[in-house]
Amino acid sequence: MTASKLIKPAIEYKESYLKALALYHAEGRYKNLVIPDLRDDFDDFVEERCKRRSGAYRNYPDWVELVPDSVLWLVKNDEYIGTLKVRHRLNWHLEKWGGHMTFIIRPDKRELGYGQKLVRKSKEVLNALDIEKALITISPQNEVARHIIEKAGADFLDELPATDKFPNRVRYWWKI
Repeated sequence: MTASKLIKPAIEYKESYLKALALYHAEGRYKNLVIPDLRDDFDDFVEERCKRRSGAYRNYPDWVELVPDSVLWLVKNDEYIGTLKVRHRLNWHLEKWGGHMTFIIRPDKRELGYGQKLVRKSKEVLNALDIEKALITISPQNEVARHIIEKAGADFLDELPATDKFPNRVRYWWKI
């Protein structure tokens, strides 16, 4: 068995990613990604994910300032395990609700330590981008993410209330 690693999204993980996407859909996540469409056009999907411009593959309102980002997949052997998204800088919106990074582990691989591995491995990415202190925001209800982030050494900053457009968030600073 090989160690898990962070890679750019890659075509060879198509079947594993699509299986994970079905699990995400069962949780109500990523419903905008249609599995039959992706199955037919996975090459373009991967290429879009490798672009280094936040939201380049989504339609955002004109007021959203796009920032450079990197999308990486945590993989082990031939299997997609999870996704890490690192934003290279923050805009006003990300300073409140988005942060420098987000991550998700596929449902059938949770509680196996992959979240902690992914966060540990993200340090290399953040270092390469000269980010010395990363802002991480999460839903207050996501106890697992809170545990992972706190175990990694992030410091609680505050909790922001919901607005008419955005959900409430708990914010942490993580010194890299």
